Parts: sequence; structure tokens; C-alpha cells
Amino acid sequence: MPGIDECLLKAMTLPGARGAAVVDWTSGLALGTVGDSPNGDHEATAAETAELARMAAEQTAFALTESHRPAELWGPPGPPRPALDRATFGAPEITDPGKGAPVEDVIVTTRTGYHLLHFVETAFDSSVFVHVWLDRDEGNLALARICLKDLAERLVLG
Repeated sequence: MPGIDECLLKAMTLPGARGAAVVDWTSGLALGTVGDSPNGDHEATAAETAELARMAAEQTAFALTESHRPAELWGPPGPPRPALDRATFGAPEITDPGKGAPVEDVIVTTRTGYHLLHFVETAFDSSVFVHVWLDRDEGNLALARICLKDLAERLVLG
């Protein structure tokens, strides 16, 4: 089970990785950083990305629940119909809204890079995310999402 430093070092092995951080999105503090920062200041980047993460995590528009699922997309409650299966659309699983943030990732695409923020589920308050900055020409966003999900599941905080 990797700690913060091991998690960040592993994130830096991703193709095109420029920098990485583990950030507490409630305080905006970086719990650990490695590599470069887009603006040259890891603490300022942590505060800025925490603001983005907080906005995404606290918006009810992203909290898909069983009682608010769009009938025109999913149909009536019950087993999914084959043509409207969640897996077909790549839609998120419906989860208990009381558990963790309703958002898994936030992805920001710039002209030169990708910023991937992956939320970490924890036993206490789930207020941590991993931020990886990838070079757009060398990075692989799909691979980064898969690897960050795995790292976040194994990350030990404390």
C-alpha cells in the first residue's frame, strides 16, 4: 500500500507526466508534490485546483441518484433495457449520495496539456484528490485515468 510519496512517484512514470500532487480540496493545501507545476508554484497550483475540485464535487448537478435519474435516458426503474444500458453510454454507476464525492475525475484540457484530478475515497471525509499534469503531445489521458484510479484505491493516507 503506497503512501503519498510513492503514489506521486508512480504517477510521474505515466507517459508525458510533468508534475503531480496530492491535494486536500477543503483546505487547498498540497499534501505532497513532485515534478513541475504549471505556474511554477506548487502551493498556488494546489489552491487553484482545489477550487476547481470543490466546485465540481459540491454541485448537485453531478450527483446522479436513483430518485433523480433522467427517465428519458434510462427508462423506468428496474433492470436496464439493452439499448439503454449504462455501460453502453459509459455512464457512472448510481451510488449512495451520502458516500464520498459524486465526481470521480475532473479533466481540464489545455492547448499544451491535460490536468487530471482524481478524487480519493477515504474512510473519513474523502476530501483528497490526486492531480496529474500531462504534456498533451506525450500524455495518454485514458491510461492516466486508469492508473490514477488504481493508485487512488491503494493510496494510504496518514
